[in-house]
Amino acid sequence: MIKIKLSSLLGAKRMPQAELARKTGIRPNTINAMYHEYTKYINKDDIDKICEVLNCDVSDLLEYVPNKE
Repeated sequence: MIKIKLSSLLGAKRMPQAELARKTGIRPNTINAMYHEYTKYINKDDIDKICEVLNCDVSDLLEYVPNKE
């Protein structure tokens, strides 16, 4: 499973979702879906924009968690 750590990144930066959406040009609904980990697909251009704005690495945003068997 891939875990999206956008909520903790935004919390650490004290940045609201709306500000991230404005700075990246990503639709607020898309940001919200990633924030709550509802999304099944993430555009790699969106990952690039988010990492650039938040000054983070992809590994700060995404984490691989092995599935329970």
